[in-house]
Amino acid sequence: MSTEFPSKNGIQREWHVLDADDVVLGKLASRAAMLLMGKHKPTYTPFLDTGDHVIVINAAKVKLTGKKDDQKVYHRFTGYPGGLVSVGARKLRATRPTRMVEDAIFGMLPKTKLGKQMIRKLRVYAGDKHPHSAQKPHASQVA
Repeated sequence: MSTEFPSKNGIQREWHVLDADDVVLGKLASRAAMLLMGKHKPTYTPFLDTGDHVIVINAAKVKLTGKKDDQKVYHRFTGYPGGLVSVGARKLRATRPTRMVEDAIFGMLPKTKLGKQMIRKLRVYAGDKHPHSAQKPHASQVA
């Protein structure tokens, strides 16, 4: 007896909306990563992208615990010598509130081509509006 694997055409993708308003960043990121990978489905296969599309709204209102708002630092590299750019969490939330959520979710996905394919199904919005109502997304709970 051989194992059945889902084909590329046989994967059913749904759309989920996660509300980040007053939710801890790590809990939100782990729930979104699980949905993007497809671990909530019985057809989950580690080497295939069986996950769903995820929309995160209210990213600017996500909660950081402890003193992370003052002490957490986000780094990125420009590619040039001496091009390490460091920004604190409070300033990053003020300038680019979606980056904080995107980085947390991306860090929980596989570090392969498959992970890059999964992150393309993520949409993050700072406010409570999104332009994906035609896809009929349903609200998912963040545990």
